[in-house]
Amino acid sequence: MTVSRETERLEAFAGLLRKWNPAINLIAPSTVDQLESRHIADALQLARLSRPTDGLWLDLGSGGGLPGLVLAIAHPESPVRLLESDRRKAAFLRNAIRELALGHADVICQRIEVTDGQNAANISARALAPLPQLMAYVDRHLLPQGTAWLMKGRNWQKEVAEARQAWSFDMKAHQSSTDPDAAILEITGIRHV
Repeated sequence: MTVSRETERLEAFAGLLRKWNPAINLIAPSTVDQLESRHIADALQLARLSRPTDGLWLDLGSGGGLPGLVLAIAHPESPVRLLESDRRKAAFLRNAIRELALGHADVICQRIEVTDGQNAANISARALAPLPQLMAYVDRHLLPQGTAWLMKGRNWQKEVAEARQAWSFDMKAHQSSTDPDAAILEITGIRHV
């Protein structure tokens, strides 16, 4: 049986996360046993929902590379940029990009709100900030015709209602396959009200 290049890279990525996590806390220690079944599976469902594009994919607050590095592995034809302000996490991301031979990916180590607008075709974020705050980040870095893919937990409907007080946007909610109460929000047409 042959193992695909994607599967090999995902396994190598999981190994790197396990190796670095005790020193940097890339994911909650209590969830390391669920790395493949929860964290990586969660990011892979986003990779399957979205389509690769020629334009930049920007992952905000990349942390341990979830979903950014998984997207880079699943979409090797798309340029992927990881935006992470923590220097130690950015060092992990750069090391993973090098070890996984992801030449189409890079890292910016800066705060989201001070980084120059990235004009991204797609933006992703997972466990970063409440949606009202996240919308300002997305608006700063997304092309007008771009799509935001925001991975939200159990309170996503409340967060959407709060965000709509200051923002107008079109949205399609995709139920998470790893948590029935969570969703991946596909957001377009973002405008400040």
